[in-house]
Amino acid sequence: MNIVVALLIGAVAGWLGSLIYKGSGLGIIGNIIVGILGGIVGYWLLGKLGISLGAGWIGVILTGAIGAIIILFLFNLLFKKR
Repeated sequence: MNIVVALLIGAVAGWLGSLIYKGSGLGIIGNIIVGILGGIVGYWLLGKLGISLGAGWIGVILTGAIGAIIILFLFNLLFKKR
């Protein structure tokens, strides 16, 4: 059950990040991967900055979306379409 919840939260965070940061579309699987990785990056980065967005679902999704935006920004810097 936990893996399903992680995938759903990752999908929502990745989708939200892709809406906020307009870049190349990655599709649903890409959004899930970016959202899960974004959760890790966002949790690490916000922890280093001493920022907490809360312990509930909204805080987890927003943290993942912030990390997803950072990952999407770096992804588009590295693999810019010509």
